[in-house]
Amino acid sequence: MKTFKVLSALLSYPTEALIEAAPEFAAVLDAERLVPAACRGAVEVLIEEIAIGDLYDLQERYGLLFDRSKTLALHLFEHVHGESRDRGQAMVDLKAMYENAGLAIAANELPDYVPLFLEFLATQPVAEARELLGQTAHIFAALAERLGQRKSSYRVVFDALVKIAVEVPRREIVDELLKAPDTDPTDLVALDAAWEEEEVRFGPGAQGAGACGHETLIAKLRHARRAVGPAASQQQ
Repeated sequence: MKTFKVLSALLSYPTEALIEAAPEFAAVLDAERLVPAACRGAVEVLIEEIAIGDLYDLQERYGLLFDRSKTLALHLFEHVHGESRDRGQAMVDLKAMYENAGLAIAANELPDYVPLFLEFLATQPVAEARELLGQTAHIFAALAERLGQRKSSYRVVFDALVKIAVEVPRREIVDELLKAPDTDPTDLVALDAAWEEEEVRFGPGAQGAGACGHETLIAKLRHARRAVGPAASQQQ
């Protein structure tokens, strides 16, 4: 499904190539109709912002949101394992699952990077992709709410992903994720302190798989029904 490639691109660091490609995104979404109608207009707004935006302004906006905020990090396991050893093993396993499905990733890219995860979903049957999305829906729901608090147009991407997912996010997990304080992206001292916090845990003695259910995610990838050819390109 090319829709996942479009959503992946919208969450990627703005480049000249992205600006040039943006006008083509609407046609893809219209053709596949995977993005719910309730989100379609807001997605169009974000596409338009990227298509006509100044590159440096777009890059600054992106950096302040996703590069300077731990609570908006575009890495799935950051919201579950933080910097614990569990995250490292989860990365190794997820990378292996991508490669077993024929998706080669760049050496400098982390496997749990959301745009890369969406690239992988684009290679899967839509029913399986929606099921995999359901396992991370609570993370995407929390990201959507935080972006909404900042009145960011990027919120709509996560809103759309949550609605595409088969499973409804678990509200108690979303609330737990939202407990982490949002730091001012211009306050470097506060940012340093935030990145030193321990990983998020859910429930008594929660350990290992965490709220994202990465064990389930890895299992799903391991048993992916359809292998794909080598990826032509990767996120930078």
